[in-house]
Amino acid sequence: MNIGKAAAASGVSAKMIRYYESIGLVAAARRTDVGYRAYTGEDVHVLRFIRRARDLGFSLADIGDLLALWRDQGRASADVKRIALGHVAALERKIAELQGMVDTLRTLAAHCHGDARPDCPILTDLDAGGGR
Repeated sequence: MNIGKAAAASGVSAKMIRYYESIGLVAAARRTDVGYRAYTGEDVHVLRFIRRARDLGFSLADIGDLLALWRDQGRASADVKRIALGHVAALERKIAELQGMVDTLRTLAAHCHGDARPDCPILTDLDAGGGR
């Protein structure tokens, strides 16, 4: 199938498929006699794997490692679990950072009068980091 059909079947855009090929995440597709990329069902399966991993927020480096483990029938599941739990820890750190931002903004907004007066603690806080 051509790249458009592979993209539709996998849920990965043609642009991203070309990018994944350029960085070596997936093998370059074989080419037809006239130079068009030709994808197989196995290629689409790999692209779906990548799409699902991206949907879960894995980095491209982690996806490369997961793909290698997926292809290795002699893999240790502990290696897969280590990558997954490392990603969970990173997501938890990000959640904590985002929650801190929410809490700060909520507090600043609660202290803002929200009326016609020009003074605003939100702008004051933002300006404190600017060093004017």
